[in-house]
Amino acid sequence: MVKGLYTAYTGMVNEMKRLDVLSNNLANANTTAYKKEGTTSRTFADEMAVKLNDTSDYGPYGFARDIGEISFSVHLGQTYTDYSSGSFEVTDNATDLAIAGDGFFAISFTNKAGETSVKYTRDGSFTVNTEGYLVTKDGDYVLNATGALNGDPDPANYIQVDPNATITINQLGYVIQNDEVVGTIGLVDFDNYDYLEKYGENMYNLLDGGNLIDTDATIEQGVLETSNVNVVNEMVNMITIQRAYEAGQKVITSIDSTLDKAVNSIGRIS
Repeated sequence: MVKGLYTAYTGMVNEMKRLDVLSNNLANANTTAYKKEGTTSRTFADEMAVKLNDTSDYGPYGFARDIGEISFSVHLGQTYTDYSSGSFEVTDNATDLAIAGDGFFAISFTNKAGETSVKYTRDGSFTVNTEGYLVTKDGDYVLNATGALNGDPDPANYIQVDPNATITINQLGYVIQNDEVVGTIGLVDFDNYDYLEKYGENMYNLLDGGNLIDTDATIEQGVLETSNVNVVNEMVNMITIQRAYEAGQKVITSIDSTLDKAVNSIGRIS
């Protein structure tokens, strides 16, 4: 095996995977409260390089002598999520909410199979349906404080308001109509974000082993949190990835040219 070919190939595959993640970030640059992803890289485990077919220098046990450690290039380590907050955009819509601090809204989510579970999101672009319930853009119900902290998607924990009355939501999440508190927006946080996985539809799923905790985050009414993707930085990273990929291509081309000369020129019998 020509190690240079393998090194260039694995480097190119790594850059392709990095580009996939970066492209997804750019595609969601305008998605409300989207959290960008990043990648890490790590080398393959080092292995001992040995002398081959050198009978003049065997080791003490009759094996070829070690000459040092080598590594066969790099591969993608892991993909991680950057949970830092995005900036706030004013909408003046009474049911648009943003979280200031660490925390998530709890949603009673029903999948296509009719199964209901609790999902979590920072996307606060809510609305009121015809029955007066506070729901997401897809019609899933926003949970109150009790439902959020208990992870309970029961309809008793939905937030119902008068769709014809003015809605005021203060920083503590109290939903106020006609000078009365009619519900409380549920906010929760997690002791370890490693137990969160992206579910889709801008929501997160809590894996086994993750724990809900209280949060001191506050709610801002009439604003939405924007994506934390910096388009300029992502474009710069895209150029860097492209250059690295091209470098791998050039290595393969150079090795191919060298092998061609070795086979067809140096090895030719005159």
